Amino acid sequence: MENANDKPQKERVQVYIDGFNLYFGMLEAKLDNCKWLNLKSLALQLLEPNQTLVGIKYFTSRVSNNSEKQKRQSTYIEALETIGVKIYYGKYQSGTIECHRCGNVWACYNEKMTDVNLATQMLIGAYQDQYDTAMLISGDSDLVPPIREIHSLFANKRVFVAFPPKRHSKSMAKVAKGSMIIGRIKLTASQFDEKVLKSDGFTLLKPAVWS
Repeated sequence: MENANDKPQKERVQVYIDGFNLYFGMLEAKLDNCKWLNLKSLALQLLEPNQTLVGIKYFTSRVSNNSEKQKRQSTYIEALETIGVKIYYGKYQSGTIECHRCGNVWACYNEKMTDVNLATQMLIGAYQDQYDTAMLISGDSDLVPPIREIHSLFANKRVFVAFPPKRHSKSMAKVAKGSMIIGRIKLTASQFDEKVLKSDGFTLLKPAVWS
């Protein structure tokens, strides 16, 4: 008779998500109706039968140039927190771009530190043995060095890359120990309900423009 203790343990998977990379990938793929994305539901769809989800870390920056976008982002982040997603913030910096031909100057905005925060957390997770596999949802090739170092320093761990739509990177696929592209079907099937209830009883509503 087989002892229950003899069953092989499931592979622990920690998910790391580059929020802006995922968001703009969906925008470019014209998946506006997928922005109310339940990341836990998505992560569970991406797991293999021999794997178990141990946590989700989401990396983003607070939008600061548009009050309506700020409200939608805050609502979405609060929805993510109801399912246990841990949020890490970088910086959303303003700057200017000048056209040297016509002399016009206009504002531009960039998010900073996301890749550094993400790489740091992946390495900490490896050192602290938080996972067997790090599932990275991003197509940012700046993350190639930390992927390579994790594989070099921790022979028993692997980084698997799940590319957002329109964000495939050959250099990342080359260093990763497995990769895939997240398709429309999985994104569409991983949406929050129209209403999300917080622990304090407050109800979050899906932004109307995301319908």
